[in-house]
Amino acid sequence: MEAVPANPPALPADLAVAHAPIAVSAPGQLLPERAAREEHEDEVLAPGATRAVGAGHRAVAEDPDRFRTCFERDLDRIQHSKAFRRLAGKCQVFVEPEDDHLRTRLTHAIEVCQVAVSIARPVGLNVALTAAAATGHDCGHGPAGHASEGALSPFVEGGYHHAVYGADVVLTPLNLCAETLDAIRNHSWNRPAPRTPEGEVVAWADRIAYVCHDFEDAIDAGLVTTAELPSAVTEVVGADRRSQLHGFITAMVDTIGATGVVGLRGPEAEALAAFRAFNYERIYLRPAAVEQAERAARLISSLAEYYLTHPSRLPDGRGLVSGSPEATAAAVRYVSGMTDRFAQRAALDLLGWDERALPRSA
Repeated sequence: MEAVPANPPALPADLAVAHAPIAVSAPGQLLPERAAREEHEDEVLAPGATRAVGAGHRAVAEDPDRFRTCFERDLDRIQHSKAFRRLAGKCQVFVEPEDDHLRTRLTHAIEVCQVAVSIARPVGLNVALTAAAATGHDCGHGPAGHASEGALSPFVEGGYHHAVYGADVVLTPLNLCAETLDAIRNHSWNRPAPRTPEGEVVAWADRIAYVCHDFEDAIDAGLVTTAELPSAVTEVVGADRRSQLHGFITAMVDTIGATGVVGLRGPEAEALAAFRAFNYERIYLRPAAVEQAERAARLISSLAEYYLTHPSRLPDGRGLVSGSPEATAAAVRYVSGMTDRFAQRAALDLLGWDERALPRSA
């Protein structure tokens, strides 16, 4: 691409550039707008991939964007949302770690998106839908990760599930597409199957990403060593995160290409299961981690109980009746949105919590 000469006569006199004029196309050339891009998308995507044409069904009808497809618009909305930004203050495994390099729920979402897109792109799936669902998949998590689900379940009819709550409550103000919400709602393996292959890819990408990066974080935290990882894992995908991600992603792409469905061939599937089992035994369910999770659950349930009986302390609690269903829903919505740090500060300030009882990484 050649640079346009400085101050070429065809350029407007009031044109502002950051550095120097860089040619993109001939002046006046019509750019492909959304409809043209959707037509091209329909030609290049795999037969079973989700098309933007015919999708984009939102709870509140909106006119389509001039340039962006409906799923590209969803991705933009999630990335700019407060719910997504708050993930920076919610733990992945380690609560309030001193090591700044350990993952948060935000960096986890980013890594899941990278894995999911790396699978979706070469097999011809809709990258924008995949990225939107992966980026927003954990926006329903409360403080302290999965500990909040058990803590908040008594206050939610049917129990609190981060995937469902994220799609049906937290992200509702964004008015996302039905396909994006479905993939978020059903990314967990204990949920029904997503309706789209992109949603299924996100479910696999979530598991691949967290087993690999949680193990790497545990090494950095001094909990495990590379030598302890079972040979059932290392002999198939290697011992370091880079090799493991490459192995799992490549196997997913090859499997989809060979079978025509979203899945993972036997050797890598068995390695992933062994990897996850190792992490559960040595990282997630180790006694110190269980104790901290119990502390976090007590803190979170105590905060929810406080706010539902004192709804006037909620930002949107004016007019709510103490203990009412409306106050309970508002309390859960507020507490689930808290970062780990904010929840701990609220426990100290509102509940008189003993600082020594706060959950910490262990």
